[in-house]
Amino acid sequence: MYSRIIGTGKYLPEKILTNFDLEKMVDTTDEWIRTRTGIEHRHIAADNEATSDLAYKAGLAAIEDAGLTAADIDFVLVGTTTPDLIFPNVGCLVQEKLGIRGTPAFSLEAACSGFLYALVVADQFIRTGQVRRALVIGAETMSRIMDWTDRETCVLFGDGAGAVILEAAEEPGIIYSTLGADGRYRELLYASSGVSTRHRENSDIPALRMKGNEVFKVAVRTLESLVDDVIAKNNIEKGQIDWLIPHQANIRIINAMAKRLEMPMERVVLTVKTHGNTSAASVPMALDTAIRDGRIKRGDMLLLEAFGGGFTWGACLIRY
Repeated sequence: MYSRIIGTGKYLPEKILTNFDLEKMVDTTDEWIRTRTGIEHRHIAADNEATSDLAYKAGLAAIEDAGLTAADIDFVLVGTTTPDLIFPNVGCLVQEKLGIRGTPAFSLEAACSGFLYALVVADQFIRTGQVRRALVIGAETMSRIMDWTDRETCVLFGDGAGAVILEAAEEPGIIYSTLGADGRYRELLYASSGVSTRHRENSDIPALRMKGNEVFKVAVRTLESLVDDVIAKNNIEKGQIDWLIPHQANIRIINAMAKRLEMPMERVVLTVKTHGNTSAASVPMALDTAIRDGRIKRGDMLLLEAFGGGFTWGACLIRY
């Protein structure tokens, strides 16, 4: 038993925050942001929009794309680092919005790698025969944990959600997957407080903190090794990969991955320009974008990869 992707969807909030808007908020410039990150604007959730709302809308789009109804889904899994509540988890909230009853539903937190972690977990549920169709979502409201006075971080992130439907299949869609983590680097990228630590931090609202240069170095080194692992473990040539769908964190990191794969940028799906870094939502939104505009076609081989706080990382080799 294998799993394959039969539908995709995404949702972006209506509000757009441009680099020129940010020039009025912090000491930065459009040129500085574009040349160092590749970002021109990002979407920001409305005050009445929570992560589960974004996830629900992306999930609906994926269900419709697959030609299914919510009743056909027997597993809901959400990767997010910005949940609505401590509990119920975002998976349960999305399940309720969809009107599904009784199926397993939960969320997991692996920062920017959250969607790939969720995808791998759902793939295992299908491979073992426990479920037949899974709704897998990456959703974030990163704007809710931004320090809007910190010019090193607030220019990078945006909000959104992306989703896929995985279905049991006789031929492999997800060919290979690998996940990893290393908590030694926790101080390089983290949220400043949490449920069990905010009494120490004297803060009710966590703010994202990042040492950008150090994160960049570890990310590039780790992702390069990850790409090499995927190539070696699957006995394929780099040229056999049709599309690279990377986490949309920074254009410089993406360029480094394309170079490692000896892949022209025309074969790399880029959404960082208009989405910013949407953490766990970035990979599924980029995937949906390239499928809907016709670039990715059935039979194409895709490499999805991500790196995030923790540090966490993951990659999936997929036959679409």
